Amino acid sequence: MSTDAVLGFVLAGTFVLYALFGGADFGGGVWDLLSFGPRKAEQRALIAHAMGPVWEVNHIWLIVGVVLLFAGFPRAFAALSVALHVPLTLLLLGIVFRGAAFTFRTYDMRGDAAQRQWGLVFSAASVVAPLLLGMCVGAVASGSIRVEGRVVVSGFFASWLSPFAWAVGVLALALFAFLAAVFLTHEASGAELREDFRRRALGAGVAVFVAAVAVLLLAREGAPRVWEGLSRSPFALALHAATGVAAVTAFALLWTRRFQWARLAAAFQAGLIVLGWAASQYPYLVVPDVTLQGAAASPATQRLLLIALGVGALTVIPSIALLFRVFRPRPEGSATTDTHG
Repeated sequence: MSTDAVLGFVLAGTFVLYALFGGADFGGGVWDLLSFGPRKAEQRALIAHAMGPVWEVNHIWLIVGVVLLFAGFPRAFAALSVALHVPLTLLLLGIVFRGAAFTFRTYDMRGDAAQRQWGLVFSAASVVAPLLLGMCVGAVASGSIRVEGRVVVSGFFASWLSPFAWAVGVLALALFAFLAAVFLTHEASGAELREDFRRRALGAGVAVFVAAVAVLLLAREGAPRVWEGLSRSPFALALHAATGVAAVTAFALLWTRRFQWARLAAAFQAGLIVLGWAASQYPYLVVPDVTLQGAAASPATQRLLLIALGVGALTVIPSIALLFRVFRPRPEGSATTDTHG
């Protein structure tokens, strides 16, 4: 396998990890906004408790992905940073405002009113950021970003404001909310609180299905290259079949209150959706003018990048595993969670 293909596979892997960990954090903010009922305070406290120790580290996968794109595929990085300058800037602002608001809501001592204001900023940014992230993915897949030579000539607004891009944005938002709700069913220690998030997970799962159908229907006109990959590529078709199996499994496990296994099935579902998108537009990084091979840096640069990734992984992955082990203990009552909820 060529170095550019290996780096492309690793790049797709970072997007999967960011969807699983960063996406679940975004989804937590969505449910913070939509908390209601007699246990509203407990719902928000659970979200804050689940996110508190590890929310910052989840963005490491986004950072690794950006560095891989910048160093390993500079032509693609240049095209995307120019064409999608507006939504990417808004996305970064949303991530920054979200993190700042989450911190200030906890430590602002001016009273409940100030904390509610910070909470609103946190929740709103948690909705807007994944929506913009999905819209950027839709723009990349749409074929509206055209590159002639090394100059971006179109796609500055129409690419990420199209109906297809909006549909992908809604799919990303629904998927992240689904992941968060499933994860929170396992984090909750009380039966009533688990049931609150179980119902949210089932509802969000339905929303994911509806949004995915909308994306598929709009792809034929809005992203013809991806539509072709979805309908003809054997590898992409296999991934989507596996995604369907994972989705049905996650629903069945939620329905029977086997929350620990449901969390694993939901993670597989989300990861396969991201991989299915990558497979459907392969070998393009930016459809239809920038391919993986055409955007690749020199072989020497890519080899050095792979060495750096290997060395970094030996440090980063054990550190993250230790962080989760220390700060994410098994919830109370989880011995009975899988079978009795």
